[in-house]
Amino acid sequence: MKDITLRPTVVADLDILFQIQLDDEANYQAAFTSKDSQNKEAYLAKYTQLLDEPTVNNHTIIVDSAIAGSIAKFVIEGDAEITYWIDKKFWGQGVATTALKDLLILEKTRPIFGRVAFDNLGSQKVLENCGFIRIGTDKGFANARQTEIEEFIYRLDI
Repeated sequence: MKDITLRPTVVADLDILFQIQLDDEANYQAAFTSKDSQNKEAYLAKYTQLLDEPTVNNHTIIVDSAIAGSIAKFVIEGDAEITYWIDKKFWGQGVATTALKDLLILEKTRPIFGRVAFDNLGSQKVLENCGFIRIGTDKGFANARQTEIEEFIYRLDI
């Protein structure tokens, strides 16, 4: 069994987290990425600033002793939402589910929402395994796919 833990993200983590998010397949699955996700300077500037943002709860996911990804709560248009990014080599191993369950213990804001591309079955399963209920759909421009796609909206109340 892998030892999966969360710790507050620090600036020193950002270089590794940037490298993790460059994976083409992961970008396709995430779909709704930033316009300049390949730009390291922009990434480091954005996430360094977010580390000091009081409405954002950033954590680095550690598997055994390796950085395996990131998970965070943020606020957009007044709603608390979660986001996570797992290194592809850890997909399918319960890392995202464990990390989200752990974050939900630390982060008490409710309701909390998750959004996922309509065809990202793995991420849908993670949300459902953590008690999120699908409450609707939306459409938006997915930078990673350069087209508008449907996304599913999930909500957790407890």
